[in-house]
Amino acid sequence: MTGMSDEQIRAASVSGAPPQYQEIVIADYDPEWPQWFERAAEEIRAALGEKVLGLDHVGSTSVPGLAAKPLIDINMAVADTTVEEAYVPQLEAIRYVLRVREPDWYEHRLLRGFDPPVNLHVFPRNCEEVEQGLRFRDWLRTHDDDRDLYERTKRELAAKQWKYLQNYADAKSAVIQEILARART
Repeated sequence: MTGMSDEQIRAASVSGAPPQYQEIVIADYDPEWPQWFERAAEEIRAALGEKVLGLDHVGSTSVPGLAAKPLIDINMAVADTTVEEAYVPQLEAIRYVLRVREPDWYEHRLLRGFDPPVNLHVFPRNCEEVEQGLRFRDWLRTHDDDRDLYERTKRELAAKQWKYLQNYADAKSAVIQEILARART
């Protein structure tokens, strides 16, 4: 995925434009993060039952020793992300808020949870992005050099000012693709 334009960011945001510049805080790894994931996963599974076709802790908080924004990224697979009435109301009932709808990127949906802080990425079943997230996570868990490279990159980028948080995320794409290329070989 290449960098999104301001127009694309505003279009994907469910409630209008996301907030502009916010400080990006990268915290040292916290051994509590896996428990945060387990707590969120348990709540999500209780709310959705068999509609959950996959639920994985991904992103930096899923990699022991890796500094991260203290926010749990979870990839969830459902039968069809476009049928939001099948899962969004149940997630809203447990205090998740639909924030992003990206029909041009795997029909991705993003819901934000707050206790614990979660970015819940919803993808359709068998989506290649889910597999890629797991490949990236697993590679970083076993390759200290790439984990260190990724952490350095994140810290350098977090020190800059970005109009939208998405701009920061997009700026990491080159190093993510470089690491994924090694993970695929």
